[in-house]
Amino acid sequence: MLKRPLIEEYPEYTRSYISLVPDGDITDILASQSDNTYTLLSNLSEAEANFRYAEGKWSLSEVVGHLTDTERIMGYRLLRISRGDQTVLPGYSENDYVKEAAFHLRSLTDLLEDYKLVRRSTISLMKGIPQHAWERIGSANGYEITARALPFMIAGHELHHMKIIKEKYLKGDSVKG
Repeated sequence: MLKRPLIEEYPEYTRSYISLVPDGDITDILASQSDNTYTLLSNLSEAEANFRYAEGKWSLSEVVGHLTDTERIMGYRLLRISRGDQTVLPGYSENDYVKEAAFHLRSLTDLLEDYKLVRRSTISLMKGIPQHAWERIGSANGYEITARALPFMIAGHELHHMKIIKEKYLKGDSVKG
């Protein structure tokens, strides 16, 4: 089981995300999280998927797309850092990515399938990382981070957004409107 990263292994701005991750096997947490997210959102209509709780806020489809894009980037960072690559990895603008992705042109079903595929890919990557490689340190978005911290960031980032989805988009099983 992968140990929880120490606070000095990841940037301060990610602490709130990582603090949301419960104790346990991070691989199991990521797998069950994927199932829970899919189950929660898969029965929504396209109208519900395009709901925005306020002007200028992302739609649910855009949030799902953002989660997937972010996990792809974090997974790539995990691959590079765990393999000992010392290349400084750039950051990205989440708002620009969402704006340019045109998630509204894709069905929620398609976006959720993409999300599940990316999560399976992340878990598969994690299973192939040797134990010693989890402590490797790399630079991403101007900060040092260990390979071990990245899966916890992925899980915490999603927990952060799921909290917002439940509070701002969903009321029980239906979308506010």
